[in-house]
Order: sequence, then C-alpha cells, then structure tokens
Amino acid sequence: MTTGRPRPTSRDVARAAGVSQAAVSLVLGGKWHGRVSAAKAEAVRGAARELGYRPNLAARSLRLGRTRTALLVVPALTNEFFARLHAGAARIAAEHGFGVVLYPSPEGTGPAPDPFGSAGAALDGVIASSMASEALAALRPGGRLPLVMLDSDPERTQAAATVNLDIADGTRQVAAHLLGLGHRRVAHIAAAVDSWTFEVRAGTLAGALRAAGCPPPVTVPSALGVAEGARAAAEALAADPRPTALVCDDDVLAAGACKAVRRLGLRVPQDVSVTGFDDLALACAVEPELTTVRLPAEEAGAAGMRALLRVLDGPAAGTAGGREADVTTLPVELAVRGSTAPAPGSPAAPGGR
Repeated sequence: MTTGRPRPTSRDVARAAGVSQAAVSLVLGGKWHGRVSAAKAEAVRGAARELGYRPNLAARSLRLGRTRTALLVVPALTNEFFARLHAGAARIAAEHGFGVVLYPSPEGTGPAPDPFGSAGAALDGVIASSMASEALAALRPGGRLPLVMLDSDPERTQAAATVNLDIADGTRQVAAHLLGLGHRRVAHIAAAVDSWTFEVRAGTLAGALRAAGCPPPVTVPSALGVAEGARAAAEALAADPRPTALVCDDDVLAAGACKAVRRLGLRVPQDVSVTGFDDLALACAVEPELTTVRLPAEEAGAAGMRALLRVLDGPAAGTAGGREADVTTLPVELAVRGSTAPAPGSPAAPGGR
C-alpha cells in the first residue's frame, strides 16, 4: 500500500490563490486575458507552482474533443532552418500542454500525403512551412483542420493565419549592401525550388538592381547543395563580363559558391563577394565567414504555434472563411561578415579611383 500526499486539484489552487475554480481554469488554460486581472493570474500560477499542480490533460482533451497535438509539415529535414522552426513551435506548445509532431513531406514542397490515414482524428491543427496550402489538401479534407502557414504567400493561401519572415526586406538589405560597395555586375545563384519564398528573393533582387540602373542579374538555378551551388557559381562566373558579386538563395549554396571562386584561382571577397541567406551555423564555419540574412527561425515557429492556439481558441477554427486572416511578419537583419568587400575597381576598393 502506498501513501503520500494526494494530488492537488484545481480547487486547492483556487483556495491557495484566493480565486474561483473558474478563474484557475481560465488562467491555466491561457484564456484569462480580459477576464482575470494580471495580479490574480500571477497568484494562480504561483499557487500552482507551489502546490505542484498539473492539469489533467486527458480529461480536458475528452471534454473539449481535442487531441492537443499539432502537425508541423516541412519540405525536408536536411536544413537547419526547419529544425529551429520545430524548436520554437515545440517550446510554445509545451507551455500550453500541446505536443508537436514533425512531418517532413515525402514530396518536398509538393502534395503531402496523410501520414495518419485520418489526420482530422489525430490532430487539432496543422502548421506548414515553405509550401503551398493546396499541397496540404490530403491532410485537411474539406478544410476542416485549422491551418497556419509559415513562409508562404498570404495572398494565395487558404490558411486561418500566416507567419512570414520579411524575405523581401532581407533581399533589399543584401542589394543595398552590395550596391554601397560599388557592385554593379551581380549574379543570382537561385534555388531551383518551386516556392513562394524563392520567388520573392528573385523578384526583389531584380527590382533592386533595376532601380539602381544595374544590368539584370545573371541567374543560374541550382539544387540546394554545396556541390550544386559550386557548379552554378562556376557557370555564373563564366559570364563576360564576370560578375563581381554572387547573391545566393541560402547559406549552403553560398558555401558552394565560395568553393567555385577559389577553384577558379580567385579570392573571396577581394575578387568576388558572396552573400547567403538564413544565417545557419555553416555561415560562420566557412572562411571567410558569410555575409548573410539572419532569419529568426525559432521565433517564426513559436509565432506559428501561438497563431494556431489563437485559431483554436477563436470562434471559427479552420480556414479564414469570411473573416480576415491573421498575418504576422517578422523582421530580419543582414549580418555583414568577411565574404563581402568593395567591388574590384570601384572607388572604395584598394587602388580604386
């Protein structure tokens, strides 16, 4: 026979905090804003911590008809960016008693098959990154499961909420940085992936160069890999006149571009500047370290999970329907490092005039 302290209940928490059980339910369920004062909410959380109270999630799930599980769909697991997305989403989910299942789509950005046979019975909602909402049709027959899209076109999605990184502004920052260094001949090592985020990078870069009176960028598409990026960069550098800067759609491509520059007997950044995108760990592992756009991937995942929780708590879960969709845009920043320098022959370059 075992003895010990009985498991504390919500009534115990209410008594210790000096509030009603309803207030305890609202606070611990994350629905207290506008209904319970901040002071009382803190008193409830403090009492719960002191007593070691844990809500009965199984009973709550049965009562609400929820599984307290979200699916995070990504095109691949080979990129650190998606691991950081998952970390952010899982952190917020855990704070609210949810779990997150990570699902790398077998078709990349293409149609994602339902891994459960009946996702609607196994999940409360779906968060998907860098994909089109139409690719998730098998996971959401009839659009019944709430959907939050990350890094996706808010104008073409059927999602209830969208969380985007300001990719266009990041690209503009890259262009302004290179133009300020005197670069006028720019090549674009473009990811050969059918995705909104890469469309934005290409369109914004071309527009920024056009506005500055520069020739259109030499564009060479490439699969996402170091070897592939090196091949694409070598092709771009064969142009006449040779580009003085290579703008790469991600850091992996940029690492390949740096290899291509050196194989041609050239130097980074004295002869050719190279920029990346994402600010992966790789960006500081190469030499010289990459100038790249830092994307707050973990915060994007966290914001996506918060958006899904808002949808689930709102009056109409599922698609945006007749109401305005929830759109969040997170700022990005350019991390300037050693892979960029003044263009050869420009006034800012050594020996320039």
